[in-house]
Amino acid sequence: KFSGEALAGTEGYGIDTKILDYIAEEIKTLVEHGVEVAIVIGGGNIIRGVTAAADGVIKRTSADYMGMLGTVINGIAMQEALEYKGLSARLQTAIKMEQIAEPFIVRKAMRHFEKGRVVIFGAGTGNPYFTTDTGATLRATEIGADLLIKATKVNGVYDKDPMKFADAVKLENLTYDRALEDHIKVMDDTAIALAKENNKEDLIKEVLPKGDFHLQEE
Repeated sequence: KFSGEALAGTEGYGIDTKILDYIAEEIKTLVEHGVEVAIVIGGGNIIRGVTAAADGVIKRTSADYMGMLGTVINGIAMQEALEYKGLSARLQTAIKMEQIAEPFIVRKAMRHFEKGRVVIFGAGTGNPYFTTDTGATLRATEIGADLLIKATKVNGVYDKDPMKFADAVKLENLTYDRALEDHIKVMDDTAIALAKENNKEDLIKEVLPKGDFHLQEE
């Protein structure tokens, strides 16, 4: 699961094609080593539902649907980047939009994996009030993934946001129970609870940039 903000690079919005290309190259390496890859991308580089609904002008449900559409935009970009690298990729969405993507059907997704394709899951869970973290955990459970990886611009798991608190402590190990009890927002609580219930292993992986660009401001 990639955060939408990661695609924005230092600009903070939109899609940085250098980062898109970097991610596609990393995924190509995985595929070449025989790994079946599914991708969920957030939409924060375009719009975040919670933020859009903050002042009440836009209802939360509508704002969340707007956010889901943002993830589909990112999904289209990711599909193009993967195909540019010579990979075969399919975008499936939780909200039907047949002109640009397949509807999410788990058996069809499994068939794509059998054929060596990368599958991108867009539009979250298809329901408001659920994050793409939860969407990623749900899809990982549905396809029987061996491992769920969350790739962000933070270099590990901290007891609180290291971008806001200078005294944040990096954690070497973290249980589901502690994450829930201490409200450690490595993923939202719904995603963590779902992962715990289905015994999915969560690995928080830093996405390290190549070249002269950076995923975040120095």
